Amino acid sequence: MSRKLAKHWITADEYERMGEGGVFPPDARLELIEGEIYEMSPIGSPHAACVDALALLFNEAARRRYIVRVQSPIRLNDFSEPQPDLALLRWREDFYRSAHPTPADVLLVVEVADTTVETDRKVKVPLYARAAVPEAWLVNIPDERIEVYSDPSGDAYGQVKQFGRGERAHSPTLKELVVSVGELFG
Repeated sequence: MSRKLAKHWITADEYERMGEGGVFPPDARLELIEGEIYEMSPIGSPHAACVDALALLFNEAARRRYIVRVQSPIRLNDFSEPQPDLALLRWREDFYRSAHPTPADVLLVVEVADTTVETDRKVKVPLYARAAVPEAWLVNIPDERIEVYSDPSGDAYGQVKQFGRGERAHSPTLKELVVSVGELFG
């Protein structure tokens, strides 16, 4: 008689306690996706430059209407705590000091991808849609494109727009967010 091995899904609370307890190396870049811990890819110069440029543009547009969070966790559910490259959050005076933001707090997430385009498109974007995050951007460095996903429903977004060089990517939900694709990629 054979017995199947059971998989143990880690909750976000367990994951945070593991981090607080020193289970992970201090410099580990990890995130919790659907109960599993994933090591994040190293950040290369083009990736860092895109994140920095977008953070500057988003902060200029924010003007204390929302918070721009860079590479920090958001708690989507009991089993997922990803760290998008950028998240635009509803304004709170305490800057979410007492707890990580939840989907109700998130207006938009951005994943910048150089080596992880397919993983982000097939894993992260559907994860954000399932959590009903209103809008997700995938900055595709190899193809020099910005993919804008909006109108979440189930595992997908109802609207997907792609913007390339010579175009200006814009948010359908936050009208003040407009990014020149050519300028972003230099």
